Amino acid sequence: MQAKAEKRQRPLVIEALAALLVLVLAAIVRPASAAPLDAAMDKVFTVRSNDAEDRFLGSAFVWTDGTVAVTNAHVVGQAEEVRLIDRHGTETTALVIARDPVRDVAVISLPTASQGLQLASDAPQLGDEVFALGAPLGIEFTLTEGRISSLARQTDIAVPMLMLQHDAAVNPGSSGGPLVDAGGRLLGMNSQIADGSRMFVGIAYAIPTAELDRIVTGLIEETLPPFPTLGLTARPVDRQVAEALGTDAQGLLIDAVAPGGLAETSGLKPGDIIIRASGTTLGNPGDFAFAIESASADGQATLTLLRAGQEQVLTLALTEPEDTGLRTRDIARAPATVASYTLTALGVTLDAAGTVTALTDNSPALLAGLAKGDRILAINGARQDLAAYQLTAPALLLLEAPGGATRHIRLDPWHAPEGVRPVGGANVLDPDVVVF
Repeated sequence: MQAKAEKRQRPLVIEALAALLVLVLAAIVRPASAAPLDAAMDKVFTVRSNDAEDRFLGSAFVWTDGTVAVTNAHVVGQAEEVRLIDRHGTETTALVIARDPVRDVAVISLPTASQGLQLASDAPQLGDEVFALGAPLGIEFTLTEGRISSLARQTDIAVPMLMLQHDAAVNPGSSGGPLVDAGGRLLGMNSQIADGSRMFVGIAYAIPTAELDRIVTGLIEETLPPFPTLGLTARPVDRQVAEALGTDAQGLLIDAVAPGGLAETSGLKPGDIIIRASGTTLGNPGDFAFAIESASADGQATLTLLRAGQEQVLTLALTEPEDTGLRTRDIARAPATVASYTLTALGVTLDAAGTVTALTDNSPALLAGLAKGDRILAINGARQDLAAYQLTAPALLLLEAPGGATRHIRLDPWHAPEGVRPVGGANVLDPDVVVF
């Protein structure tokens, strides 16, 4: 009888032990994963304007030393004061003490010090689990989960910064919120989503902590050199531009230089191709911004350029801060139907000085960006007899607007423009052009 009773009790004991094991594991695992993230959320703020409009601006978080909060410069804009509200409803009016609009970082002084987020000791790896904290679409103190998609992505070739790409959901309002690991340690600051949409499409960007630490420290200590305004508009020399100019597909082709700007006073001209900057060969268009940032501590950069096919070296002074942006145009292709075109056949009427006096409404030149009052200075880098010139292939035109501003357009009568697309948050009419 006793043996039978023991047999009946064994399954009950096993079930009890299994249930106890589950409870023990839950007690061990849940605090280890949830508690650090919960503690990290205590260090997050929503940011609102300190005026009668009471506008929601974005997110912010307590920096490592606990004396300041950090957010994006585009969150605070030009505001001198903002209101910070934590998840417990505590509200603080705080001063914006520093901002860098190019690198998109702002520092806010906290009247009362507290413990801040701590930097992760190890750099994130591809595929690591990450968590975005903030207020997407104004929905306060939201946490989303994702993974690191890329470790070093330059999202704007006019800005010297490599971003962390991840797929934790962020939306407008998430800007300035922290990106943390499972231990609640800071990996970066969420700053952007993929161009072309206002809403999350699976691609988000965060300023990594190594870069963020350098920028925040430099802003507080006033040791960070501002990124200079060059007064320079340029476009990458891609394969098509290189073919038109008979050069290699690398570097930046100058579209225009601002009167009185650093580029003009240093001797740069429209049509120049910058191929090296302070010893850095511009294999990628984004290399230029990094070279300028490195040289800004010296106050000048040495540029190697091609002018009319000849290599020259100029010294570019670097003294002023800059707002940058990206603007571009996309051109689609269609079958060729005619072997060659004159400008007149393209619906362009010119006076003796090469100034456009009329354009037909369906002119390919009009769709490419030519406007009445523009003067054609050069085609494919050289002055031409415009009355007799025959386009037998897509051509690069250097234009001068009535106000004196110069720019390049690519004229391709064989291909119809597809339209415009937003890129980089600046002028969307020409996504190939970058303003330095």
